[in-house]
Amino acid sequence: MTQVTHAGEPDQHTGGGLSNRLNWLRAGVLGANDGIVSVAGIVLGVAAATADRGTILTAGVAGLLAGALSMAAGEYVSVSTQRDSEKALLAKEKWELRTMPDAELRELAEIYQEKGLPPALAMEVAEALTKHDALRAHAEVELGIDPDDLTNPWQAVAASAVSFVIGALLPLLVIMLPSPIRAPLCFGAVLVALAITGAISARLGGARIARATVRTVAGGALAMAVTYGVGHLLGVTL
Repeated sequence: MTQVTHAGEPDQHTGGGLSNRLNWLRAGVLGANDGIVSVAGIVLGVAAATADRGTILTAGVAGLLAGALSMAAGEYVSVSTQRDSEKALLAKEKWELRTMPDAELRELAEIYQEKGLPPALAMEVAEALTKHDALRAHAEVELGIDPDDLTNPWQAVAASAVSFVIGALLPLLVIMLPSPIRAPLCFGAVLVALAITGAISARLGGARIARATVRTVAGGALAMAVTYGVGHLLGVTL
């Protein structure tokens, strides 16, 4: 019989469809964050080594394309694996409903009892839902899965790849400004963008916004400082 673990317990406040939308929205925010940091590190490192704008642009565009494709591939593999797991869980639930319907009915009633319903009412609800659509009732309550709205890997691919490109364009465009202080401008613009993505990511995940924002900004600043320092050393050496 399917056991409900704490990690797999469905969200009592959101349905499967909303959960999936939040998943690809989080993928988009993380993609933008990665695009900002990755390309900022590349262009700042190259800018520290050379003032040639063509070289900087080439490196930045190459990093943008490579990063976007890498993000898309990674998301596709990850989310496809999740979708396969959801299908396997649904198949198992179908088998249990077919081979042990009485035990599954009691299990569903027990879940509603745990949610606060009296035993008689819990059984009545379980019977009504089982009669209407047994698989959906068990899938949503036990697994947190909407059988008609499984995780879509292509949504995650599009969200992460597009958001990576959008995030990467910020440092790439700023570093190409005809300004003697373009590196500091790029550094500052990236920190502001990271503060925004960090706050959005924390809000979507229900974490403390201040802590998540500081962590995101500090990590990005460290990455840019290291790549700029390495680029400067290589530029002086070469």
